[in-house]
Parts: sequence; C-alpha cells; structure tokens
Amino acid sequence: MNKRVVITGMGIYSCIGKNPDEVRDSLYVGRSGIILDPVRKEMGYRSGLTGFVEKPVLKGLLDRRARIMLPEQGEYAYMATLQALEQAGIDEGYINEHEIGILYGNDSSAKPVIDATDIMREKKDNMLIGSASVFQTLNSTITMNLSTIFKLKGINFTISAACASGSHAIGLGYHFIKTGLQDCIVTGGAQEINVYSMATFDALSAFSVHESEPQKASRPFDRSRDGLIPSGGGATVILESLESATKRGATILGEVIGYGFSSNGEHISNPTVSGPVRSLQMAMKDARLNAGDIDYINAHATSTPAGDASEARALYSVYGDANVPVSSTKSMTGHECWMAGASEVVYSLLMMHNGFIAPNINFEHPDEDSVKLNIIKTTTEKDINVFLSNSFGFGGTNSSLIVRKWSK
Repeated sequence: MNKRVVITGMGIYSCIGKNPDEVRDSLYVGRSGIILDPVRKEMGYRSGLTGFVEKPVLKGLLDRRARIMLPEQGEYAYMATLQALEQAGIDEGYINEHEIGILYGNDSSAKPVIDATDIMREKKDNMLIGSASVFQTLNSTITMNLSTIFKLKGINFTISAACASGSHAIGLGYHFIKTGLQDCIVTGGAQEINVYSMATFDALSAFSVHESEPQKASRPFDRSRDGLIPSGGGATVILESLESATKRGATILGEVIGYGFSSNGEHISNPTVSGPVRSLQMAMKDARLNAGDIDYINAHATSTPAGDASEARALYSVYGDANVPVSSTKSMTGHECWMAGASEVVYSLLMMHNGFIAPNINFEHPDEDSVKLNIIKTTTEKDINVFLSNSFGFGGTNSSLIVRKWSK
C-alpha cells in the first residue's frame, strides 16, 4: 500500500505570531521575535537572549482540570492544534466517528520537574506536589494531554529526538498514513521557554552573546554568528490520506512527498556533513526529485559556527550549482528546538501559499561555506511548488521533509 499523504490543517503559536496570519506577516517583513530577558541574567545565564512567546489565555477554552494538567509547552501545542483542526474542518463530531491519531515532538518538561523537586526538598511531603504534576512532568505530556482533550482514538505517542523532534513527528506520521495504518494524524512539535528549560544549553556556551541588539543576534550562515538563541511555542500540522481528505471535501494545503532520516553515528553534539547528506539524499529519493526540482530550502541553520558550516557543506554537496534559494527562519524566531521541525514546515507552507521567500535576516557577510549557497537576504517574491525543510539534533539525529504544492 502506498497512499498519498496531504496536509489539511496547520496551526502556529510562536514568538513571531499567535496564528498563521500574524506569522505570515512577520515572515514577510522579516520581523524578529527575540528579546533580552533580564530574569535570565538574574538566574546566572551567560546569555539572556530568548524568543518571547505570550502566554495563552485558556480560561473559557478549557475547564480547570484540563488547564492544570498542561505544562507551558502543552498550552502552546493546544492553541496550535485548535487552529489546525479548525482549518482542517475536523470537529468533535467527526473525531467521535473516526480514528484520528497524534504524533508530537517534545524532549523536555523542565519547569514542572523542577517545581515538583523543590516541593519535595523543602516540604518533605510529596502529597503537596499535587495530582496534576505527573501529567506535566512526563516527556509524553503533550500527546497524553491533547489526545485526552480532543478525544483522539488513533496512534498516540511522543517523538523525542532533540531539535529534530517536530520534523520526525511529521515524517513518522507521513509513513503511518502512507502505509495505510492511519487515515489522519495530528502532528507537530512544542517547546517551553521558561528560565529552567534551556539552562543546560547555556552551560555549554551554546547561546549568542550579542545582547546589545537582540533582534540582530541570530545570524544563520553569517561569518559573525556566535551561537543560537533559544525560543519556543507550538506548531501543528494535520496529515491525512488523500482518500480521507477528498471524501470529506477538505481543502488541501500541500502534499508530503519525501522524508529522509539518518544518524551521524559519531560525536554526541558535534555536527557532521555525511549524516545530513544521507538524510537529504533519502528524502530526495523518496520524493523522486532532482536537485533543480526544489524551489526553496528552509535550513536548520541555528546560528552556531560549527552547525551552520556543516549544513552549508551538506547542502552544497547535494544541490551543488542548482542555485536553490535558502534561508533560515531561525534568524527571526531563534531556535525553537523540539518545535522547530514542525514550525518551519508551517512557515514554509505560509510562504508557499503567499508566493514569497522569507529573508535570512542579519546575513551580511558570508563565510567560505555559505558563500556557495543562494541565501536569500531580503523578502523575495517567488512561486514555491516544492520546498524542503531540514532539522538536526543532538545525538546526530537528522530529518529532512519535502512538501509539494497541491495539484490533483
């Protein structure tokens, strides 16, 4: 069985907008969502830079019991999923009568764990932790909460793959539907942005220290880049078999036609070129495309010296002189980590549907690797028929997704 897999809904709640319309506008003008957070400096962070995501108001949307079960990133994921299901035209009645699954990327739940630990140490009475804590602390917190809230009855588990989590969630959803095991799956990724969530990354000196100009601190592919900026939010993509979408008359936003994956199999944090190359080649083979068939690449590029250089070499190795336009939306959002692979598919879909490529802002001076790529520095009007999105993570996990504009 080899079913076609289409996208029928998308939702986004991020530092550059709380819905697809707001995000589309930010992408078009190259608006950054990065700030300097004084609380992080008080907490001992080397860098106080972060993407800022407004806390959603859930009162009136969810009852109290559901609200206290959700950690921060679960709130973002809920908002994104609400938007995506609405766009897909999937309501409670349809969910009750059909088997819909959920595969979501998440790789931490730091604040609930620390809050519970603080109570244990200070009070010496575990009953004071509260009954909702366990459902916030588990890594599967998003899938267990959203599957319950939306009453989903299909596949249900969390993908934990560092900064490739959201991308792998979409890729695995694609395979489950392609092989006929499911007809419709809620996929995506979410990331918390509280002060506890990224302290361990800061301990690696992984963050940019360009604190004087926060909106210019994320500089993917630029030779002056000095580290990533942590960020977060939630992004949801509804995947569906073509048969299912057609039967219910859904509007189709795009078709997933390729998914590649690989493991570097080397250092736990140092990037390689060969691992991403294999992921890219697998995605291209799956999609049955040549280098010149790709209209746009949303790069993983996080603004780290080693990571961006390795990806630039990998992209040039696979796409050579095809001159494919490349940009990294992380120049605006910072690195949305577990969410990034899903959010960047949403960002690229918004570009595809509105006929433009968002700029790689703050790219002023290429280095010896990025100079070989066609990096888009300013908003460019362009018809995008096929885009590719890259996501790489600690432990050497790589994911590449290819999406095509819908045509019958």
